[in-house]
Amino acid sequence: MQHDYDNSADLLEQVNYALNEDIPLRIQGSNSKHMLGNHMAGEVLDTRIHRGIVNYDPTELVITARAGTSLWEIEAALDHAGQMLPFEPPHFGPDATVGGMVAAGLSGPRRPWAGAVRDYVLGVQVIIGNGKLMRFGGEVMKNVAGYDLSRLMAGSFGCLGVITEVSLKVLPKPRASASLSLSMTPAQALANLARWGQQPIPITAACHDGALLHLRIEGGEGSVRSALSMLGGEPLENEYWKRLREHESDFFKKPEALWRLSLPANVSPYILSGDQMLDWGGAQRWLKTNEDPQAIRSAVEHVGGHAIRYAAGESSLQPVSKTLMKYQQNLKNQFDPQNIFNPGRLSAEV
Repeated sequence: MQHDYDNSADLLEQVNYALNEDIPLRIQGSNSKHMLGNHMAGEVLDTRIHRGIVNYDPTELVITARAGTSLWEIEAALDHAGQMLPFEPPHFGPDATVGGMVAAGLSGPRRPWAGAVRDYVLGVQVIIGNGKLMRFGGEVMKNVAGYDLSRLMAGSFGCLGVITEVSLKVLPKPRASASLSLSMTPAQALANLARWGQQPIPITAACHDGALLHLRIEGGEGSVRSALSMLGGEPLENEYWKRLREHESDFFKKPEALWRLSLPANVSPYILSGDQMLDWGGAQRWLKTNEDPQAIRSAVEHVGGHAIRYAAGESSLQPVSKTLMKYQQNLKNQFDPQNIFNPGRLSAEV
């Protein structure tokens, strides 16, 4: 079990020293998401010195924790109370932290049905570029003051400041959960998922691995039994979804480069060559290929999507539009005018 440490003063001191000396900082917890974003230089600021669950009242469905707290500690506390982080964040390592979870903004198989990380961020404490600790949001949904600013931290990759504390909405675990596999082509899977989406079938995960469509059904015991009876197929262990979330299945061990494609769910599964897994009901696709990166990004952009390469130290994020880049630069200038927080992680301009 981890010990609790409130070391916000040490983090503030390190940030203010960096500001005074104009030293860039590489903000990280366990560095488990190092394969995302661009290479950057800087002095490491390790958030794991500042950890521990600050407040958790299961009746309020809110947990507040310091940024360096390990995800497994958060999930263990929630599990003990029969609750969960609905967006199923991937760890990608044994020591992933809650601050890194918010900064990376990654969600697991339940995301299309339950929402993303940002949808559950109620409030944050952040050290910003004036060297001060600021609080945005609160611990209840009704507290809307600064709420959007707290959600901006989800997926910011540390470019706006040092997250020191996070308050998250949590939900009860479903009463019943079962998974199954059905034999069909990727195109058939997309068509069926579109049709099932119009029906009261409590699907909370859907992934096609190239041969089989895997589904997770969750809810009340009666509704789960009814859906399983209607869909048929073969039983599947629920552990499948953890292996998918953590990239532990054989697909992810193939030697080709790994790409994450975010696409409209109705886009054909055959726009690119290589091995694919259709996650999120087709909206997120994992691709293993040696195709040219620019060709991949062009093909994905053509159908209204974007692509991320999971490769450490490379330009892995797809360039954004000029309009979005302008907003990113404005935010960076407001939060980090000296450009010391993870400079270049999102792009050369931010």
